[in-house]
Amino acid sequence: MPSIHGGTFFAANNVTTAESVIHNHHGETGINILHRAVALDTLCDSADSFPQPRCHPETRTKMLDDLYNWTVGEGSVLPIHWLHGPAGAGKSAIMHTLCQRLKNAGRLGGAFFFKRHHPTRGNAKVLFATLAYQLALNNRQLKPSISQRVEDDPSVVGRGLDIQLHNLIIEPCKYLKDSAPPILLIDGLDECETHGAQVEILRRIGSTVGQHPMTFRLLIASRPEAHIREIFDGPSFHGTLVSTNVQQSFQDVATYFRDEFARIHREHRDTMGNVPTPWPSPDSLESLVCKSSGYFVYASTIIKFVDDQYYRPTERLADVLNLATTDSDAPFAALDELYKQIL
Repeated sequence: MPSIHGGTFFAANNVTTAESVIHNHHGETGINILHRAVALDTLCDSADSFPQPRCHPETRTKMLDDLYNWTVGEGSVLPIHWLHGPAGAGKSAIMHTLCQRLKNAGRLGGAFFFKRHHPTRGNAKVLFATLAYQLALNNRQLKPSISQRVEDDPSVVGRGLDIQLHNLIIEPCKYLKDSAPPILLIDGLDECETHGAQVEILRRIGSTVGQHPMTFRLLIASRPEAHIREIFDGPSFHGTLVSTNVQQSFQDVATYFRDEFARIHREHRDTMGNVPTPWPSPDSLESLVCKSSGYFVYASTIIKFVDDQYYRPTERLADVLNLATTDSDAPFAALDELYKQIL
């Protein structure tokens, strides 16, 4: 049952306020208290995240391998990694793919996928409690410690970010013995509710890292917004941070186009049976890759447009190829033209 303390209501399952204070019902475990406070729809395999963005096979392979090797690397590895790039670069696809790979390998500590304007996935207040809940489920060494801390002080799940981070993650992880460091993923930090909340999260992480040794690894993905870059470039993260820029990849976009157009050709047999392969022509494919500026957001939008079951793929592709070429230097000018066509 939900609790009321000092006139403040604590709502069950996924809707939490900063002022919420939980009472420990008789016999209730700390894990159960955490479960009621966390945002389950922020997890990488939650129903809310389907369909999940994933990297197409044979794309982003080196970047995924480099990130995975950083997460599982031994020795003096810098404990925090910032993955940054513009909108449409494929950051979330990379994070979801890496998350699943870590989960399959038994190395995932926890993940939080922010989503702009979402009631819980945009909420900074449940970030660290949600990560702690996953740590407890995924690591048998950590579960007793995290659960006991919540039982001793159930109000911790509604307290400040610094207290949640320290009590539910930093302190329990300090006592890990002979164990590989847990891996925590935070995707879409720039989609958290406000700039102020984004800065607050980074400041709490930075100040905590400066006071305590990092016994876990943290990968954060976001756009390179000025207020985020300013914090990462500041003294709080000096000596603890490595960063990776998700740049354009014309080769990966070409691979994606070839594979997806081949699939469309196979699956639309009724209308594509007499269309010779390769389809589209090499010149048309090259034109599409150039228009994409190397970004997957353009490529995936085209594939969705052409793959519509109610239209002939050849006609839809012709519509895209016939779009006026803009002289603008804007990287997403071609995407703007495509959206105009779709709408």
